[in-house]
Amino acid sequence: MAEHFQAKGFPVRVKKMRSAKITKPGTTRRGFLAGAAAFALVSPVRAEIPIIVSSKLDIEGALLGRMILIALSGAGLPVENRLLLGPTAIVRQALLSGAIDLYPEYTGNVAFFFNDDANPIWRNAKEGYERAASLDLARNHLVWLTPAPADNNWVIAMPRAFAASLHIATLADFAGWVNGGGPVRLAASAEFVESPAGLPAFEEAYGFKLNAMQLLVLSGGETSATCKAAADGISGVNAAMAYGTDGALIALDLIALDDDKHVQPVYAPAPVVREATLAQYPQIATLLSPVFAGLDLQTLRSLNAKIAVDGQEAEKVAENYLVSQGLLK
Repeated sequence: MAEHFQAKGFPVRVKKMRSAKITKPGTTRRGFLAGAAAFALVSPVRAEIPIIVSSKLDIEGALLGRMILIALSGAGLPVENRLLLGPTAIVRQALLSGAIDLYPEYTGNVAFFFNDDANPIWRNAKEGYERAASLDLARNHLVWLTPAPADNNWVIAMPRAFAASLHIATLADFAGWVNGGGPVRLAASAEFVESPAGLPAFEEAYGFKLNAMQLLVLSGGETSATCKAAADGISGVNAAMAYGTDGALIALDLIALDDDKHVQPVYAPAPVVREATLAQYPQIATLLSPVFAGLDLQTLRSLNAKIAVDGQEAEKVAENYLVSQGLLK
């Protein structure tokens, strides 16, 4: 998700080849051929340069990164695993520096990378993707591949049965309940509560305001904790900050309230690859397009739940998904 980015240095990967020592060939044609033959015998064969695949340090990052690794290696491409490298700032800088070649990013984050977050274009999935691709290619020689038809933005979620009893399905409904004196208590991270793109944006757009007594701000702010608090009614919590593709929404039977006004940017996940790497391995785009094209909102939530709730390994979940879609034999 959108974070406060601080650029951190990352060493540029330098690729070197070993050189073979050979005897200088003679000046005659026969000597030249003999020297060439000797070079062929002792010179090492140049190995293929691997595609270094990375991801962010979270459940969905692990899932999407594994899908990329498995899809590429299954097609015979050389890959190197650098998954779970760190938060957005670290992984993004690694890609820009050439320390990695490829990782899954979210379209909405480009608004923050380029200080363009006031632009309403980011609220449209198609136009936001096209702008992200255009900006990154022009300035950074990065190529955005086929995005998933999912949105991993911030949402406010409530226990499904509780929300149904109050006839709350949208943020407009939620605002009406709050303004009518409803006993709301929202569990959220400090970032969500304080960031202009988080709760304040929802409050402004829908005309409600939560006071300190109506908020339970969790220090870590992990959505698994906020969702759990809402599902179990911990400390009176009946609403929670979550992300659109959180597996906990399914596992804990929470409903993400519809943002009819599209307050948030769209955060569609997509593979982002260095232009030079794609030029060397153009099949990357063809291989990853069907992988991400099938990851709609419900599919991503379900796959994330298998990891976060059921405790399955990300590698196994990714592999099973690719096999089930006929993308891996």
